[in-house]
Amino acid sequence: MSNYQKRSKTELAARVAQDIFDGAYVNLGIGQPTLVANHLPAGREVVLHSENGILGMGPAPAPGQEDYDLTNAGKQPVTLLPGGCYFHHADSFAMMRGGHLDICVLGAFQVSSTGDLANWSTGESGAIPAVGGAMDLAVGAKSTWVMMDLLTKTGECKVVKECSYPLTGLACVKRIYTDLCTLECTPDGLVLIDTVPGLTHAELERIVGLPIRQ
Repeated sequence: MSNYQKRSKTELAARVAQDIFDGAYVNLGIGQPTLVANHLPAGREVVLHSENGILGMGPAPAPGQEDYDLTNAGKQPVTLLPGGCYFHHADSFAMMRGGHLDICVLGAFQVSSTGDLANWSTGESGAIPAVGGAMDLAVGAKSTWVMMDLLTKTGECKVVKECSYPLTGLACVKRIYTDLCTLECTPDGLVLIDTVPGLTHAELERIVGLPIRQ
């Protein structure tokens, strides 16, 4: 019988934040990645970017302190740290495409073992495609990380040998942070960084259905 507990969304955000180095310029994608802003270690300077034209975002505002003239790309109210600024959308995309971001943290529908990313459409009839700036971020950032649940609501693994959904980028994902494990994507496949306590390597390989080097 399995004896492990999934990371909560808060715990997963803290796990991602733990690996962001001091002085990094980081884009946090829409959805779960925005939670990372609330868990950056004290004393570590990380400059957060939003594709709608913000540098220097802080954590989410306290209830009642929201300013809806200051929102991220997901239209969530944010705070601005001292020295932060906002600017034209075109300048923001120039930063993204020009290699000026150290890390972007994105959600995903699927990631292949070699780092292909599918995060803008499931291809289903009637689904609204929402690529946004994901393609620009995935290939423009120096390192692309994915933050997601390992399994879909129906129990299918989102880490796959080959993506079946429309691709966002090829071989762009360096790390996958999930509620069960952290994986590195390489040209030779998956490498294990860590798992939640109690989850064995053999059990993780069974869940993913792919070899994972230690």
